[in-house]
Amino acid sequence: MIDLNVVQLSRFQFGMTALYHFLFVPLTLGLSVLLGIMETVYVMTGRLIWRDMTKFWGVLFGINFAMGVATGLTMEFQFGTNWAYYSHYVGDIFGVPLAIEGLMAFFLEGTFIGLFFFGWDRLSKGGHLVVTWLVALGSNLSALWILIANGWMQHPVGAAFNPATLRMEVTDFAAVIFNPVAQAKFVHTVSAGYVTGSIFVLAVSAFYLLQSRHIDLARRSITVAAAFGLASALSVIVLGDESGYLANLHQRMKIAAIEGMWTTEAPPASFNLIAFPDQDAHITRNAIQIPWALGLIATRSITEPVQGINDLVKETEIKIQSGIKAWGALQTLIKRPSDKNAGTTLKAHSDDLGYGLLLKRYTDNVSKATPAQIRSAAWDTVPNVPVLFWSFRIMVASGFTMLALFATALFLSSKQQLRKRWFLWAALFSLPLPWIAAETGWVVAEVGRQPWVIEGILPTFLGVSSNSSAALWTSITGFTVLYSLLAIVELFLMVKYIRLGPDSALK
Repeated sequence: MIDLNVVQLSRFQFGMTALYHFLFVPLTLGLSVLLGIMETVYVMTGRLIWRDMTKFWGVLFGINFAMGVATGLTMEFQFGTNWAYYSHYVGDIFGVPLAIEGLMAFFLEGTFIGLFFFGWDRLSKGGHLVVTWLVALGSNLSALWILIANGWMQHPVGAAFNPATLRMEVTDFAAVIFNPVAQAKFVHTVSAGYVTGSIFVLAVSAFYLLQSRHIDLARRSITVAAAFGLASALSVIVLGDESGYLANLHQRMKIAAIEGMWTTEAPPASFNLIAFPDQDAHITRNAIQIPWALGLIATRSITEPVQGINDLVKETEIKIQSGIKAWGALQTLIKRPSDKNAGTTLKAHSDDLGYGLLLKRYTDNVSKATPAQIRSAAWDTVPNVPVLFWSFRIMVASGFTMLALFATALFLSSKQQLRKRWFLWAALFSLPLPWIAAETGWVVAEVGRQPWVIEGILPTFLGVSSNSSAALWTSITGFTVLYSLLAIVELFLMVKYIRLGPDSALK
């Protein structure tokens, strides 16, 4: 039987390291493009203030980039140390984008970032500008390939189960690359990174204006950040809408859980602005609703229903019963590979094999699962509804707050009124917002997929390595100590160079 303690500890460790790593990724994405924009203005105008801006924000980018690399490498090793069966089962598909990310993106970014810092006096203005944009390109390509891998976990396409090898194998790599879920996640995530970089520049620049320091640099930085951030925030919202539509096509349980929708409503479904989901009672209380909003987002129509959790669980029970047939046929083929009837049965029910695997939590003999076990396995496909419900709303509220802030900043910049103290304090205190939005967005994406590590294909509890709880606690303790030290170093360096200001970057 599955040791669920090992499963939970493995999930906790990967979740902890992923959330920590994702503190640095969005800022790297955003600052890299902002550096390219600032240096482009310098090359076009020849005004040294833009060169100084690029150098100063480049120092902060470099600190953040180093931390991102240090925390990101450990995550890839965990696929082997903590998720060995997952790596074995889907490694032929999942491993390819990660390998391409290292060869195409990380090496590109890692190579040219050195030229960015040490090439100011060794390269022409145009040559250094190309280097800066190549650093930005590398950062974005890295995000692309990682999100192609993650998008496949959310919506597995271009692959099929091979009963001869007992693994998932690629059948159409182009489908993996152009997976609509992956493409929407990529644009949504990098746009969120651009928002993070813009808020960071906005907040630090507001700090300088409050202290009446580095005024020219701060005002220009706010203008660039406001324009770029406004466009990026609008992109995040548009792609968030697209992600909602795609999730309703491929991950309907996630949408139902985000809304705390237990019963299917008559179309078009209302959006629960504020409510209080009760997972034990299977009810959502005291809902304040926006009519039609969910139906329009999730289905883009006023006639299609958005299914509730109860109906989706009933559908899952049918899929589990189909998965039992696939499991039984697979066991026959393992013993008698030439059995044509078993091959035909497996082919007919192979899409539901993963649902049959959900029963491994309750019994070793899947073929003889009881109705009670089938019902329990079906309810296991309901993720943590309150966590999803509130994480989604915190993310959305943070996003719209930042959109309003960027619009205000751009308006005040056009009126040359950026020194208004109420705005500067608002900009300064907005600094945590993009990270709150990014982290809660990650929770929505990953917790919303549970209990699947690969949606509909492989349950999370089957993907773990054969570790002991003691070994996992040891590694979790080690990561906690190491990452705490790295956080102290990051904060110390960031605060130090922000306080020193642009002069430190020009020495």
